[in-house]
Amino acid sequence: MAKSKSQLKRLAVQRGGTMSDPLKPSLSLLCKLGSIVVHADEASSPGGHHFDVATIRTLLADQEVNEWLKTMTVYLPAKRN
Repeated sequence: MAKSKSQLKRLAVQRGGTMSDPLKPSLSLLCKLGSIVVHADEASSPGGHHFDVATIRTLLADQEVNEWLKTMTVYLPAKRN
């Protein structure tokens, strides 16, 4: 079930986040998410480099990225454990 923007904002605040609107990410967050996509593509290509994997791990550990991921769980696939 999709959540409204106000519900997503409340959820972000409840989880200790500072995100004003998860559906309108900041420029810095967009750059980080875009970098994850580019490095994942490069890492999975035949010429992929271990630096791509290291960069992905670093970006996934970023606080802003984690806050956004937690807030967007209703829209993103569930992580396998």
